[in-house]
This record gives sequence, structure tokens and C-alpha cells, in this order.
Amino acid sequence: MTRLRMDDRQALDTLIDAGVARSRSEALAWCVRLVAQHEAEWIRELRDAMSAVEEVRNKGPKSGTGTA
Repeated sequence: MTRLRMDDRQALDTLIDAGVARSRSEALAWCVRLVAQHEAEWIRELRDAMSAVEEVRNKGPKSGTGTA
């Protein structure tokens, strides 16, 4: 469950009123798909950056090893 501001709920309700979606949850899913479609390259770059951070973390010292 997500708490949305009034403006956000009104945007979802507009999609329902226009027949784009049948419910707020369906309207929200539609919005997520639209963002993913139009921002696919940015999302790919973000995932790559997160993977790179994870690699660096895994290469770093492990906590709790007792060495200093």
C-alpha cells in the first residue's frame, strides 16, 4: 500500500476517468510502465552503477574479522 498526495491521487483518478485504467492500482502500474519505457536507458545506467557499488563492497574488507 502506498500513501499518495492529493495531486498524485487526482492524476490517477484522471487516468481512470479517461478509461486508461480501471482502478488506482492499475493506473499506478500504467505510470510505472510508462516511466520504465521512456527512461529505460537511465534505469539501465542506474542498475549498472548499483552493480558496480556492490562489486566494490564485496572486494572491500569484511566487518567482524577481528583484524585491524
